[in-house]
Amino acid sequence: MATPVIGFSAYSGTGKTTAMESLVRLLTERGVRVGVVKHDCHGFEIDHPGKDSFRHAQAGATAVVITSSEKTAEIRQRAESLEDCLRRIGDVDLILVEGFKHADIPRIGLCRKASGKGFTEPPDRFAAVITDDETVQTSVPRFSFEDTAGLADFILKEMLNMPDRDFTHFNDQGRARMVNVGDKEPTRRTAVAAGRVLVSRETFALIRSGGMKKGDVLTVAQIAGIMAAKHTPDWIPMCHPVPLTGIDLRLWLDEERLSVEIKATARCDGKTGVEMEALTAVSGAALTVYDMCKAIQRDMVIDGICLLSKTGGVHGDYYREET
Repeated sequence: MATPVIGFSAYSGTGKTTAMESLVRLLTERGVRVGVVKHDCHGFEIDHPGKDSFRHAQAGATAVVITSSEKTAEIRQRAESLEDCLRRIGDVDLILVEGFKHADIPRIGLCRKASGKGFTEPPDRFAAVITDDETVQTSVPRFSFEDTAGLADFILKEMLNMPDRDFTHFNDQGRARMVNVGDKEPTRRTAVAAGRVLVSRETFALIRSGGMKKGDVLTVAQIAGIMAAKHTPDWIPMCHPVPLTGIDLRLWLDEERLSVEIKATARCDGKTGVEMEALTAVSGAALTVYDMCKAIQRDMVIDGICLLSKTGGVHGDYYREET
């Protein structure tokens, strides 16, 4: 499924960037991964405090792309189409677009009364409008500049047709809660995570020879990782208990890197994913390696714990790019 794209249209000085910035922050707090594309017809600077790209990134946008008639941030000395910019943004739930007024995408229109400029086109052509001008007549939903929550609800429930999807990990009082997944259909899900423990040459040799006083490091760590995965909700407060159908945890020694390499694959048929179970398995195994070896070496480093892939669920599949 293509990532939904929503545009924002307004004349300069109407508070468009500020409104988008507030929306990005709120959606991010609700667990929505947001990308932002900005088209600037007058050239731009990036990543300076106060600049639009800096503000969107600080608000929590997963990715920000900005382009003008002269260049595109990464930086490329040529203009790019909206389609080119959108292709640069992956692994997000929603992309917000500022500019590209002729693109065929649903739009939110903005008009601030003090600017005296009105809307960029008749308000009924927008999916919704944001305005403080009470004289504006329109049949589409309207929001004040302060009603970011209302706009966010409208976008998620009406524009994206996700009335049953609960993005937020916060209740009405702003306190943490466990997300309701009761109405979701079970699907087959997998997740693969990896990590490593960097050790000294002496520690490496003792692990390989089985000379650690506490016993077989790799075997004990493997068991610990499996047990940790089964107790993930006890570690991570907002995780649901997941009916795991399998945990495959593998540990091996890498002599060139002087490390204990760890890889975990978690599987379930359930209503929520098993990424945390896979990551917890790796973490538990890594901590156990440290515990088994700490009498010999205190400066071991647990490194590189990350999600390699996931399958299943509404967000689709994910595969980590090689770096």
